[in-house]
Amino acid sequence: MKKEWLASRVQRVPPSGIRKFFDIIASMKDVISLGVGEPDFVTPDPIRRAGIYSLERGETKYTSNSGMFALRRALSEHLERLYSVRYDPETEILITVGVSEALHLAMLALIEPGDEVIVPQPCFVSYVPSVIFAGGEPVVIETRGEDTFQIDVGQLERSITPRTKAILFGYPNNPTGAVLERERALRVTEIAERHDLLVISDEIYDRLVYGIQHTCFASLPRMRERTVFLSGFSKDYAMTGWRIGYVCSNAGIIGAIRKLHQYVIMSAPTTGQVAAIEALRSGEPYVKAMVEEYNARRQVMLSGLNDIGLDCFEPRGAFYCFPSIARSGMSSEQFSERLLFEKKVAVVPGVAFGACGEGHVRMAYAASLTDIEEALGRIEDFLKGR
Repeated sequence: MKKEWLASRVQRVPPSGIRKFFDIIASMKDVISLGVGEPDFVTPDPIRRAGIYSLERGETKYTSNSGMFALRRALSEHLERLYSVRYDPETEILITVGVSEALHLAMLALIEPGDEVIVPQPCFVSYVPSVIFAGGEPVVIETRGEDTFQIDVGQLERSITPRTKAILFGYPNNPTGAVLERERALRVTEIAERHDLLVISDEIYDRLVYGIQHTCFASLPRMRERTVFLSGFSKDYAMTGWRIGYVCSNAGIIGAIRKLHQYVIMSAPTTGQVAAIEALRSGEPYVKAMVEEYNARRQVMLSGLNDIGLDCFEPRGAFYCFPSIARSGMSSEQFSERLLFEKKVAVVPGVAFGACGEGHVRMAYAASLTDIEEALGRIEDFLKGR
């Protein structure tokens, strides 16, 4: 194949560092996976049944491009109840095929070729590619463990140029488990206002927080109109395979994203939307139970990692630990590959989430306590050369 047949923006982005390890894992037996960023819970029974009943009723046609109105209305009420921020279900909420679609279309709708988007790292693997695919220029700023992976507002402001259009981040954070402190978030709002920047805030893990409150960025003073709020049902309700996300913003921005959605997707899966309505109606006890279980696993993994010498700051959200592997003397890819082949424990190298993730690995505690404890024992043996 001729190289010039491929668009340069696609060639510029390497394959996902996460997928490389998943492909290896798929070919091996008896691997304990701490790598998959997916709840190990089955979607709660009432939500599954709602989807099943919708199929039995023959609800298999397209919905409105914007998504079912009943779902958008329920989301509007849900967000107002949780965060005191209200979006008009008619014009300010769009249902998407997961947050991945929401992020991609938001970039296409907002970013002109050459626009700069500031992206704090470590971050989810799609952020930088989404900017590049839209023709923009990602400007990476680093967050550090000693600062609990908070946005460095000084570095943020120094990174702004006349071409800067937006800031893109996700808290609770994948891969670090950090939660953006409200005081730090307020300082980001000041910068966004002063420089007239958009903020794209991915809050897919918003309910998975432990002993701390999540701050919805759009709920902060004067941020609603300049924030593109992304979220979905995959993590909070264990609905990854249903592929239901959403994007909320002012009517002008949502109108532009909807236009792209109409041409690219048409509408999100009908069965998934019906299930999402039920999740908002009856899912709260299940969310709380999952959070309680994740918290127990989090504590076991955190203390276990620190006990075996892999220093790890306390993650307060999502379901990831991001320990330092400095004592091993290996790069994050070397560590991850050797641990997988020698001890059959799968983790993700920190460099997959940006260059500043080097020296760390991501470990998901979306696994059973039995598996977590066994994995910790194997990792300790690996570090001791046993």
